[in-house]
Amino acid sequence: MNIRRHHWVLYLSFFSFGLVACHLLAAFTVPNTVPPDAESNFKLMAEAWNTIQRVYVDRAAVNPQLMTYGAISGMVDSLGDTSHSRFLTPELVRQERNFSKGELEGIGAEVQMKNNQLVIVAPLDGSPAQRAGLKPGDIILKVNEEDVSGLPLEQAVSRILGPPGSTVKLTILNPTTGRPSDIIIVRKRITLHSVDWLRLPDTSVAHVRIAAFNKGVTKDLRRTLMAIQEEGISGLILDLRNNPGGLYEEAISTGSQFLSRGDVLLEKDASGKITSVPARPGGGALTIPMTVLINGGTSSGAEIVAGALQDAHRAELIGEKTFGTGTILESIPLSDGSALMLATTEWLTPAGRVIWHQGINPDVLVPLPPEISPLIPEAERGMAAEKLRASGDQQLLRALEMLTHHK
Repeated sequence: MNIRRHHWVLYLSFFSFGLVACHLLAAFTVPNTVPPDAESNFKLMAEAWNTIQRVYVDRAAVNPQLMTYGAISGMVDSLGDTSHSRFLTPELVRQERNFSKGELEGIGAEVQMKNNQLVIVAPLDGSPAQRAGLKPGDIILKVNEEDVSGLPLEQAVSRILGPPGSTVKLTILNPTTGRPSDIIIVRKRITLHSVDWLRLPDTSVAHVRIAAFNKGVTKDLRRTLMAIQEEGISGLILDLRNNPGGLYEEAISTGSQFLSRGDVLLEKDASGKITSVPARPGGGALTIPMTVLINGGTSSGAEIVAGALQDAHRAELIGEKTFGTGTILESIPLSDGSALMLATTEWLTPAGRVIWHQGINPDVLVPLPPEISPLIPEAERGMAAEKLRASGDQQLLRALEMLTHHK
């Protein structure tokens, strides 16, 4: 299963929001008849289609494929499952698969439609979007001078996608200042390195960053935890800020690295049946003191891990409320290579707390000023302790203070 999300990753590669099942429903077959109870509705759609084909004055704008995709998107949007269940064009299906493998093309930001506006959920570590200064909550007003407000998500995303080396101009509205600005970004091919760590200067505390839950994250994390043990690290800061999720199995395995017992999450199906998902044995960091960093870009699989550690009282969460993704999405292929991403299962924290549209609140609320970007291990290499303290990343500094005090 694959979790997400995004959401979409604007690499734009795009991620999805919610847990996405890796497997496709191969048994799905296209029905060759219209259900009897839907005949009148299909007739109405055909009536609208034929009317557009017959009388719409701008003949060049009449595109049967776009009309079909628009109708399918409208059906999914009518479910009200904003930014979770959605329709994927064949190109977006390819982007989803590439994200799971850690291979992406575009600007590297997760987006969603919120109140008819295209909103940045999280830029990916090291991406063109992050380097351009895009932050969670930023609103994309225009793409290459074209207004994208109110467009279906897949159409807005398609405006931003493009080959590596090409440029895209985004008009961004900062929700804090209310001021728009134009940013030109060069798209690139991106290989995700989702796990990184560093001993913070003049401390015995490790800053461990998981940027996303793509394939192989648990394996990389286990290697990281072994290296931490060999260096005699006494405390661990697990950084899940701006982590949009990824593969369901990787999130479960990651949470299990820190839990000796109990559940990682609960799954609730459409009938209301709840199934527990226990922590897997053999975790690599079961006793080391730790804290977890979260923010509004923490979503999907990252919320699974954060919620599990919070409910187990394994770690205190520091930062800001998470995004609020709480479904497993099944990818159901359609005949032309497009797909429906439909929520089939809701997930809850081990204590039964709802995450979907609610998010997870931190134990210690520490807002980060909009002009301050979260530090990542790559940026901390060679950094002196004084520079770390002057960085303005109060969330990381508070986590370090708590672990130092614990020691």
